[in-house]
Amino acid sequence: MTIKTMQNLIAGEWQPSQSEEAREVLNPATNEPLARIPVSTVEEANRAVEAAQEAYWSWRSTPPVSRARYMFRLKQLFEDSFEELAELTTKENGKTIDEARGEVRRAIENVDVACGMPSLMMGYNAEDVAEGIDTVAIRQPLGVFVHLAPFNFPAMVPYWFIPYALASGNTFVLKPSSQTPLTQNRMAELLQEAGLPEGVFNLVHGSAEVADALMAHPLVKGVTFVGSTPVGKHVYAYSSAHGKRALVQGGAKNFLVVMPDADLPRTVAAIMTSAFGCAGQRCLAGSVILAVGGIERDLTPALLDAAARIRVGYGLDESTQMGPVVSREALAKIHGYIDQGEKEGARLLLDGRGIQVPGFPNGNFVGPTIFDQVTPSMAIAKEEIFGPVLGIVAVQNLDECYRIIEQNPFGNAASIFTASGGAAREFSYRVACGNIGVNIGIAAPIAFFPFGGMKDSFFGVLHGQGQDAVEFFTDKKIVISRWF
Repeated sequence: MTIKTMQNLIAGEWQPSQSEEAREVLNPATNEPLARIPVSTVEEANRAVEAAQEAYWSWRSTPPVSRARYMFRLKQLFEDSFEELAELTTKENGKTIDEARGEVRRAIENVDVACGMPSLMMGYNAEDVAEGIDTVAIRQPLGVFVHLAPFNFPAMVPYWFIPYALASGNTFVLKPSSQTPLTQNRMAELLQEAGLPEGVFNLVHGSAEVADALMAHPLVKGVTFVGSTPVGKHVYAYSSAHGKRALVQGGAKNFLVVMPDADLPRTVAAIMTSAFGCAGQRCLAGSVILAVGGIERDLTPALLDAAARIRVGYGLDESTQMGPVVSREALAKIHGYIDQGEKEGARLLLDGRGIQVPGFPNGNFVGPTIFDQVTPSMAIAKEEIFGPVLGIVAVQNLDECYRIIEQNPFGNAASIFTASGGAAREFSYRVACGNIGVNIGIAAPIAFFPFGGMKDSFFGVLHGQGQDAVEFFTDKKIVISRWF
């Protein structure tokens, strides 16, 4: 089978890279190549930015209502290609087809919101701020923006940003993850089909060198990133040092607090999707249970029973409930954390290592894994594993939960399972995390709310999605006028 080499989209044209270096995109279930992507040159990254800048003024001058019409067309194209996009996501990422469908739906929902940009970017005014003087605040776009995309949600995460940037009048350069670029390539083709003018949207494959070049380019006004915290810190520092706006969503260690009065069957079901959905490869995955007041005695066997019944397999099989992790390297890292958990004294109740999936002997499969007798000082309780590994920590009360969560450097999400409104309100009030779930395992905001994050899970001021995204991709110009 001939393996296609992907191209870059620059100034409205798909162009082969001049680089002789390329990387294979592998199917995580088989480790067979799906495509090759170029490790593009810095010169190609610069040309993409220059093309976006050249297209900017004409696009910025296009009325917001007209820009929104492109978003309406894009929405329909995404709907028409819904199953194709979901299948591409599954093939390159490994997640189940239902998980991929949910991801594509979330991308479309962000396009939905951006269709309302003529209202979302409206300013405000006041007359007679002084005698005969009026003041108007006008929202305006800024220029060229860049997104550095993660591997784990190739359809959804870029669309926390792209539709808002474009609909508000900016132009864009996307650098996909080298592990999962195919979905974004196809979505870029659909952006072209929507009729976007040449250069308004550009896509460049590449390595960290290309990312740094995009962040440093003097024509780039802002950078968005979603990924690990160590890389996120570099992106925030490097882009800020070059005078860019930066919106950086980092890693996570998400705690699930289970109170003694929790509805156990519903709580167990929510924990299964939180901890083991997308094979644990999402920044909202619950990875540590804080079991309060002895609830672990009933909760633990229920979790083991449910996790042992999860069907692990190829994501395109509709009966599969959990697919492989993205790469051999990710698999080795997860195995390393399981080894470390045992060495540190946690009790391994369910071991996902060595799982065999018939017909897929070379896949990156690891099954649901559960530890109990975990303490907050253990690596599996403190560090982001990014895999289907769940630890259970027994605690006495809610105050102990607050201390554990506060001591952890991450602040992406936390959930509480309880029948008590008072406990839920206090939890929401006190916990320093950007996304709070109450009887919700995956505290994922819908598109018209921002995707939160605190502490080492977020760097910046404004978040992706919703009104925060509108704020990030525009600035307010204040016009103070007197007429004689």
